[in-house]
Amino acid sequence: MKKRVLILGGTGDASKLAAKATTLPGIEVIVSLAGRTPEPLPIAGTLRVGGFGGVDGLTTYLRDEAIDLLIDATHPFAAQISFNASAAADELELPRIILVRPAWESVPGDQWINVDSIAAAADVLEGQAKRVFLTIGRQQLAAFAHLHEIWFLMRLINQPESEAVLPNGLFLFSQGPFDLTAERELLMQYQIDTLVTKNSGGNATYAKIIAARELGINVVMVNRPPIPQGEQVKNVEEAFVWLCNQISSVR
Repeated sequence: MKKRVLILGGTGDASKLAAKATTLPGIEVIVSLAGRTPEPLPIAGTLRVGGFGGVDGLTTYLRDEAIDLLIDATHPFAAQISFNASAAADELELPRIILVRPAWESVPGDQWINVDSIAAAADVLEGQAKRVFLTIGRQQLAAFAHLHEIWFLMRLINQPESEAVLPNGLFLFSQGPFDLTAERELLMQYQIDTLVTKNSGGNATYAKIIAARELGINVVMVNRPPIPQGEQVKNVEEAFVWLCNQISSVR
């Protein structure tokens, strides 16, 4: 009988892991997405879209679907689902890991202002910035809408909701990875004086950090929220090794 693996996705790492995992014999891979991206890129394995309904809903799903292994490869800022996954896995005594790529760290030349929330990032901008490159996704744009004296260049993957309260500025719709030369030119073209970003880690969007460093632009860096305790891996390769070890241990 095949072992069933649930990957909580929403990141490029989750997609890469799913592609590798489906090459293994004797397992069935299910990838769950929250559904915030209307048209997600193709993903290997069986795709499930939508929420679970909290800890109880996830626990019920894991039990009813006879999931054997759980891999949390969600975005570093999707903290709630990570805590729900931890609680559900503990209740069912289900093997679980968190794939969490290392956070970015400042290096000489960076001009970072570290904050612990989106609201704090908006507070920092008031009276200090005039033209801001906002790269936080579409869910929390309203936190900056009251800053009428600031012009925002907002990079999104998808259109914001039609009823959303939005800051003043311009939208760019694109998805990483991004090229350093293009990022540098973008900052210069729009005369950006401040970059606001979440500390997502990884290489796909790090070019904007390098470009800001080279141009002497301030970076308001939103720190990651806490994640639950448990075994962690930092990349797809380590997650794949864990998966292989788990499969071989139950044969």
